[in-house]
Amino acid sequence: MSRNSSKLNSVFYAESYHPIQAGSIDGTDVLPHDNAVYRAHLCSSAGLYDPFGDPKAVGDPYCTLFVGRLSHFTSEDTLRKAMSKYGRVKNLRLVRHIVTGASRGYAFVEYETEREMRRAYKDAHHSFIDDSEIIVDYNRQQLMPGWIPRRLGGGLGGKKESGQLRFGGRERPFRAPLRPIPLDDLKRLGIPPPPEGRYMSRFEVPSPPRRGQGLLDKGEGSYRSSRNREEHTLKRNSEDREDHVHRRSPDDILDHPYHKSSEEERRLEKRRHKDQEFSNRKSSVELEEKYHYRSSVEKEEAVRSSLDGEERSHKRSSIDDNGRVKKRSKRSSSEGEDHKERDSSGREERHHKSRSRDERERSYNHHKHHERSHQREGERSISQEYPSDY
Repeated sequence: MSRNSSKLNSVFYAESYHPIQAGSIDGTDVLPHDNAVYRAHLCSSAGLYDPFGDPKAVGDPYCTLFVGRLSHFTSEDTLRKAMSKYGRVKNLRLVRHIVTGASRGYAFVEYETEREMRRAYKDAHHSFIDDSEIIVDYNRQQLMPGWIPRRLGGGLGGKKESGQLRFGGRERPFRAPLRPIPLDDLKRLGIPPPPEGRYMSRFEVPSPPRRGQGLLDKGEGSYRSSRNREEHTLKRNSEDREDHVHRRSPDDILDHPYHKSSEEERRLEKRRHKDQEFSNRKSSVELEEKYHYRSSVEKEEAVRSSLDGEERSHKRSSIDDNGRVKKRSKRSSSEGEDHKERDSSGREERHHKSRSRDERERSYNHHKHHERSHQREGERSISQEYPSDY
């Protein structure tokens, strides 16, 4: 008895929306008690309401406040002036009737920062604008999982004389249950059970949801809320694509265009790598050929210059300064024989040098022919690895 009496004045607030739970004073009902709750439960189960389907709901929901119970004579300028006391108002939308244009009595105010929104959330609640006491809450449409609006039987408002009261919000929180909680029935219906040990006083200010907190799963009977409509649709499309890929066979995955494109990219990358290796090898072979050719040409030029020098020196020795042939001096037969021997030895030496030069040219041509054949074999092997129709 003492345990129940300690919770007599305690309350708790809904973190996710469930129509049957919202229609219960302590959050433990398992059956809808009016037709509006039944209609809201059908819409929630069938997924007929899209919380991101309103094109006018723009801006950051974490910086947006809901302002209710406004006077029907309150204009946008009056509301902006009253709400600017708590921070810089970035955007304001006063909801009006689509036909008459009259105010519906509630509005959405977006602030520049989340800090300014929290300040207005705390201080503007139960303040007066045009002699009307307003209520302030966070943007439950986009931030509360499973939200169903009042026009579909949901919401957290209602009048006492109509009997359609809704609980769990800031203005009318749940009471601590005094009877045994039917946990099995709540689990079967997907209704969140009352908290254990997290009850508050009704004078405490409940904290609005913070950015980046975990969200409930849609399979448990609630929607996934996200910051805006685009993130919500992108997540849903990516999850559907992943499930579709996981459900297919390996043959279907191989035929998938994404898989084909990735395989094609890998093959093209491999081919580019091979072409790069071949071009590097080809450039090295060409450099080596140029080096050998240059060295052989330099050697040949050196030999030719030496031979030309010897011939010029021999001619200079046989021709005088005036261009006339020197007269042979009367020498002994032994000197003539020595001169003939020297001429014969010079001819043999020149013959030997020309012969060595021809041999070097033949060896260079043979080496060049061998390298060209090796290059053609390399090109043929690469062409066999990558056919022309690849």
